[in-house]
Amino acid sequence: MVRHRHALPGFRITLAITLAYVGLVVVGPLLGLVAKAASLDWSSIQALLTNPRSLAAFRVSFGTAAVASVVNVPLGLLLAWTLTRYRFAGRAVMDALIDLPFALPTAVAGVALTTLYGDDGWIGAPLAQIGVSVAYAPLGIGVALLFVGLPFVVRSLQPVLAALGRESEEVALTLGASPLQIFRRVILPPLIPAALTGMGMAFARGVGEYGSVIFIAGNRPMVSEIVPLLIVSKLEQFDYPGAAVLGSAMLVLSLAILLGLGRLQYRGAA
Repeated sequence: MVRHRHALPGFRITLAITLAYVGLVVVGPLLGLVAKAASLDWSSIQALLTNPRSLAAFRVSFGTAAVASVVNVPLGLLLAWTLTRYRFAGRAVMDALIDLPFALPTAVAGVALTTLYGDDGWIGAPLAQIGVSVAYAPLGIGVALLFVGLPFVVRSLQPVLAALGRESEEVALTLGASPLQIFRRVILPPLIPAALTGMGMAFARGVGEYGSVIFIAGNRPMVSEIVPLLIVSKLEQFDYPGAAVLGSAMLVLSLAILLGLGRLQYRGAA
């Protein structure tokens, strides 16, 4: 019997290292967060989560993150399609700029977006003249989340588009299919799992985003206050159990939504 040699260690040691890493780096801190929240009685937890300010902050955080992640899908598809299917001057520069939100400090991004979209900014001033205020409003939060979430969608779709090739499209074209039919029946189905992956990552980043949002949001309670800012406020007041309760609620809601997206992705790939 021939034993196959592998470059990596065997299953048991690999699994042990994986479980140890996940336990220490991921599960351990999350359990500590939940344990700190559990130090409060249920009535205090319920009062904290159901007060109007907390509910408004959850609506702003999860609502804008959901809308931004959905809007990023067609935008990301357009960018990924352009970068994958066409060759043009400056393509490498544009491809590098896609990853700029990963490298740029979030606070710097927030200041830059506020400068651009403020009522006296290059983009904000013309919009203000027609009655559209971006900065210091929920719309400004959406703009910031579009900025930080777009790379996740683009990078999820690019490898799939590159692997598709054009043979199936050319066959469909010779059989008389219209460009819209080719896109809907040939191109779109393989892209759905990747699009859902990118959307899920953009949503997860958006829900917990802080640095790029606090400057452009204005942080007005009941209007443009996000849950991460509410958590920071609790920490500044040394209300660690209250901050843990809000963080645990975000954890549960985010996990439920991501599991739902993962299920949709699995069905799309099946």
